[in-house]
Amino acid sequence: MTTITETPKFAVVFGASGFLGRHVVRALAKRGWRIRAVTRSPGMPMHLQPIGNMSQIAPFQASVTLPASIERAVEGADLVVNLVGILYESGRATFDGIHHQGAKNVAEAAAKVGAKLVHLSAIGADLASKSDYARTKAEGERAVLGSHPDAVILRPSIVFGPEDQFFNRFADMARFSPALPLIGGGHTRYQPVYVGDVAEAVARAGDGALSSGAVYELGGPEVLSFRELMERMLKVIDRKRLLVSVPWPVAEIQGKVLGLLPKPLLTSDQVELLRSDNVVSSAAEGEGRTLAGMGIEPDSLEAILPSYLWRFRETGQFATKRAFARN
Repeated sequence: MTTITETPKFAVVFGASGFLGRHVVRALAKRGWRIRAVTRSPGMPMHLQPIGNMSQIAPFQASVTLPASIERAVEGADLVVNLVGILYESGRATFDGIHHQGAKNVAEAAAKVGAKLVHLSAIGADLASKSDYARTKAEGERAVLGSHPDAVILRPSIVFGPEDQFFNRFADMARFSPALPLIGGGHTRYQPVYVGDVAEAVARAGDGALSSGAVYELGGPEVLSFRELMERMLKVIDRKRLLVSVPWPVAEIQGKVLGLLPKPLLTSDQVELLRSDNVVSSAAEGEGRTLAGMGIEPDSLEAILPSYLWRFRETGQFATKRAFARN
């Protein structure tokens, strides 16, 4: 447990119960921050309870779409962290409502109480993008800096880790399907970044170690195509599957059809996103607005993937079928 020797500062984390949120809460708790874990549902998420000391982490119900609830949530805050985002629209949860208006609401509330603000965006955020996801992410960034000019904005590439929705999803698919799809041939490039490294970047921003008003781009040590990511994943889970190229016109039709599902496997907007590389820009690298520029050495896929994808192997924790046979 963390030993607290002085009155701790107070952080409010929106989206605390999500995949990244729990790691951010852990990183802040280790530094001795008192944390208000903001979620849409009442009560403390069970997985957050053992992270900190007694009473160090407290639950709070609020929504980024409801300004009054945000104002109550940030009362007394020294730091506000906004991690809230969606991958597809559902009901009242729209890209504009969450990524743009929601981000603006949080930024205005943080500025009002004089708190530092760390806002999570995404590599690929672009006001001119044809993707609603990417465009509203950019609109959110603009609104955040307009309301809170000293905010720190973090743009990660694909975030991976034990509870991710990327490698876990395709590894699970590989258990049953003889083939995996490669949209557009699988040539789009990514720079996967470990969730713990993103959480550390958030914590350092909260400590004041990053430049105010700057946009940082977070990527791991390797740039890989979608095909190469699938090959890495299949190697870790010790399965052989066909990798089938899906032409863009076919992918567009699939996106329209699958996008109608309550929890869509693919949407038209995601197909549009897949047309563009998702890697750290040369400008960010040159100006030190990266993990390396923060003094963080990013963890690799090779080091992390086996620690949680082993459960998708036919032999479980055993490395190979042959190893199982020998034992």
